[in-house]
Amino acid sequence: MESKDYLKDISEIKDLMNKSSRFISLSGLSGILAGIYALIGATIAYWLVTTSVRGYLILDGTIFRICFAILLGVAFLSIVTGIYLTTKKAKKNNEKIWDSSSKRLLFNFLVPLITGGIYILIILNQERYGHTAALMLIFYGLALVSASKYSIGDIKYLGFTEIILGLICALIPSYGFWFWVLGFGVMHIVYGTWMYFKYDKN
Repeated sequence: MESKDYLKDISEIKDLMNKSSRFISLSGLSGILAGIYALIGATIAYWLVTTSVRGYLILDGTIFRICFAILLGVAFLSIVTGIYLTTKKAKKNNEKIWDSSSKRLLFNFLVPLITGGIYILIILNQERYGHTAALMLIFYGLALVSASKYSIGDIKYLGFTEIILGLICALIPSYGFWFWVLGFGVMHIVYGTWMYFKYDKN
């Protein structure tokens, strides 16, 4: 009997240590909505490009600037939604939204993401934009994998998926738009749904 109690205590201590070192309040619903925002933004951008006079993007064109604004809008909505739903979930579970774990998560997520963003802007300025979608997927995937050790471990699987999609996209850059839709739209919805039913619904 004492042996069972001892093992139970060890298990509880391990669980508490795991919770204290990981930020576990990420909302699955925010992933679903981020995917929906990406699909809506991609649909609008696709319509703008295909109905334009040229039928394709040029970096100094008005359509490109509009599409870039749409991309920023999708990112902004995803961030705001993620912060709101994650904060709401944390309060519901009596968890702190801003502690050492969330700070480490944010730092490890932003370093590869910002590095990738700067690099993409550099090559766009050099008019080398054939691999833009692939690089976005790869650096985003690296950011997720980097941050996964400070959050729900399952997030690394989304990261690996994004990296793989980015590498395949690099091989066939002419399909970059569709890989972007698959990675940022469809995979976010799939992952968010999985996380919602695994962690949030109960």
